[in-house]
Amino acid sequence: MSHPFTLTLSCPERPGIVHAVTSFLFEHGCDIVEHQQFDDPLRGQLFLRTEFVCSQATDADRLSEEFQAVADDFGMTYRVTGGQPQRVLVLVSKLGHCLNDLIFRWRAGSLGAELVAVVSNHEDLRAMAEAAGLPFVYVPVTPATKRQAEARLLELVDEHRADLVVLARYMQILSDETCAALHGRAINIHHSFLPGFKGAKPYHQAFDRGVKLVGATAHYVTADLDEGPIIEQEVIRIDHTYDPRALATVGQDAEALALSRAVRWHSERRVLLNGHSTVVFR
Repeated sequence: MSHPFTLTLSCPERPGIVHAVTSFLFEHGCDIVEHQQFDDPLRGQLFLRTEFVCSQATDADRLSEEFQAVADDFGMTYRVTGGQPQRVLVLVSKLGHCLNDLIFRWRAGSLGAELVAVVSNHEDLRAMAEAAGLPFVYVPVTPATKRQAEARLLELVDEHRADLVVLARYMQILSDETCAALHGRAINIHHSFLPGFKGAKPYHQAFDRGVKLVGATAHYVTADLDEGPIIEQEVIRIDHTYDPRALATVGQDAEALALSRAVRWHSERRVLLNGHSTVVFR
């Protein structure tokens, strides 16, 4: 039986990196099934993602420990993971298009991740979540209870052993402390090319400005509101015939597409942070 694994890494660029990685895998009886790398000449960094199978009985922790010597030689930041799907906890408010799309792709087997629970500050989407067999947890948020609500959110992340938190049009701003606790494992969807059209009624703003492109941006959550590293953006061309309602419908399509791609690529370990940017191995 072959056991699938993924190695991702980044390190300063220098000769011999790929040779060292492939030699390690060969010596451990592993066969590469997919390999991608990116050399960033501006930052002098190399980014690498390699999927491989190993016929020998081993696990990700053991391979990671044995790879440490190679990593030390090259100053690598790395991770070895097995084939288990990422566990995803979804945060929502009242709009259900992104949640509905994630549920559809999850049940169709094309999301690349496992949805484990839905948490919301409103009750509106309980029926949608429970119809899909997902636990729905209502955590109301007010200015007076925000700290307790976020503490409960982090408890739920631990309880459900969530690897990733997805803000699927969750209309709350997370505190700096919660953003730090979820660093690199929380994805948000924004209803425009960042940083345009912030605040209420973004599609009314777009209509008033006569936009010709509707976009959505999926990015990692950071303490800088809507300024986190971008994973994916979707664009749909429109014209003057689109009123705010039509713009909202098109925009929701863009949001669902960008978010689902970001979740899948993150869950398949295809996204590596590169400063304030990302490297995405599609």
